[in-house]
Amino acid sequence: MADVNPVTVEIIRNALTSVADEMNATLIRSAYTPIIYEMKDCSVALLDADHAVLGQSAGLPIFLGNLEACTKAIEADFGRDVWQPGDVWIMNDPYVTGTHLHDMTVMEPIFNSDQEDCQLLGFATSRAHWLDVGSKDPGGTIDSIDVFQEGLRLAPVKVVEGGVQVESLTEAIAKNSRFYHGAIGDLGAQIACCHTGARRLPEIFDRFGSETLLAARDEIFRQSEQLERDFLRSVPDGEYFAEGTIDSDGIGDEPVAVRTRVTISGDMMHVDLSESDDVCRGPVNCGATQAIAAARVAYKLLVDPNSPPNGGSFRALTVDVREGSVVGAIEPYPVEWYFTPLGLLIDLVVKALSDVIPERAAAASYGDSMVIFLGGVDPETKSPWLHVEPTVGGWGAWNGSDGQDALINNVNGSLKDMPIEVLETKFPLRMRHYGYRTDSSGHGEFRGGVGVEREFELLSDATISTWFERSATPAWGLAGGRDASGPDVIINPGSAEEIHALKASNVSLKKGDTIRTMTGGGGGFGNPKQRDPKLVKDDVAMGVISEAVAENVYGFGA
Repeated sequence: MADVNPVTVEIIRNALTSVADEMNATLIRSAYTPIIYEMKDCSVALLDADHAVLGQSAGLPIFLGNLEACTKAIEADFGRDVWQPGDVWIMNDPYVTGTHLHDMTVMEPIFNSDQEDCQLLGFATSRAHWLDVGSKDPGGTIDSIDVFQEGLRLAPVKVVEGGVQVESLTEAIAKNSRFYHGAIGDLGAQIACCHTGARRLPEIFDRFGSETLLAARDEIFRQSEQLERDFLRSVPDGEYFAEGTIDSDGIGDEPVAVRTRVTISGDMMHVDLSESDDVCRGPVNCGATQAIAAARVAYKLLVDPNSPPNGGSFRALTVDVREGSVVGAIEPYPVEWYFTPLGLLIDLVVKALSDVIPERAAAASYGDSMVIFLGGVDPETKSPWLHVEPTVGGWGAWNGSDGQDALINNVNGSLKDMPIEVLETKFPLRMRHYGYRTDSSGHGEFRGGVGVEREFELLSDATISTWFERSATPAWGLAGGRDASGPDVIINPGSAEEIHALKASNVSLKKGDTIRTMTGGGGGFGNPKQRDPKLVKDDVAMGVISEAVAENVYGFGA
């Protein structure tokens, strides 16, 4: 293998990351539905021929180190020779990908430009959330009891073969969505995304030569691995445990426990999830691949948060997932809300290690994606419409800073909330209020981030479904910091018909009805009495805390 100088290594590192960024931009700019082009519910990765990550764009952290599992699965099933130039594959089987059926994964093998000596260089991969995949309810289910109620399930299959799109398969996929044109358009965007990577990677190989590029890759991987192992050696050896619960599985009322046992031994971290509760009847289960990805998110934010992930990342991490547990879903258990236990899992890994690496540990975040579904038939266009959106909330404080206010939850990363202008233009909805939720944060020397309060008004008859979590176990504080408030959803607040609906499925509403959603805050850090009085006054001025809390909790009059 050729020696490669540090300057060349950095040029190649950034070139590979730039390819991933360009792929992501192609996907977002080409997508048909707002959940991708506005909210950016997608992720891409560029892989080498051994399925290791060369570059991954900003996207959903929950897919960290996960897209390569899909290309590995195809190769394991069909053999190495299955990869052919001009082919593009698609799949969404949750027991392989670990996610739910809405997340379509599209992959293209990349070959060099030498027609006489055709060699596999790597893979361009993308994953994007499709608005509807034919589940029993529009946009997704709240109360599914098996995967067959959740929509169209695809084993790995070629959607483009030899450069020609398989129209019969494309048509079958689109016909299984309530939004035919959206499915066609978003599939095309993912294919275009992969084509972008398939063009760019050979260009980098041609520019630097295979020997130099692969040597730089190995050095990039070595550096990442060394950084992680060096930090782990500074953490005291030992076994650390934390557990928590989500409210319910969406069918029964019993809480569901997630348990994490973290072992540090030398330069290795092991996360054992096997003590978590058994697989549930309701749709909070997730595939093992995603549970491993969530453990990687927690590991990454604690061990090496500043470097982009690559094939050298996570070599010092092992994860045990028990098959048949809530984080080790087995067929045919439902998986629609697979990410609900994972946000909790990430916080729990941090909590388990908070005493031994307090400088990097934060209090818990508000937790879940807090999703609202609103849909019906537009009275002007007579066409069906569906708005699906997660909601931002507060993140946990840490020793040195308040938590982030009004930020999307930790599994969703770069995902954005819908701009009000887009929402009111595309759907018969009016946003009557959107602002901070006063007194939602966990109090402390450093307060948790605050959640938000939004109020929708319906301009036509519609149905609503909601999935708001972590009301029974809101974000906890650390080092004397207080717990935060949990979420709430109120339909027609203040009226005789007022109801609370944290988890609701297809509730019929009328034109003029209102829905108020409230997300929780993040946990506080440290004794509230030690908070800087100026910061307390600023919080009151911004409406983040009330005057009563300033006086009674922090001990300062506004």
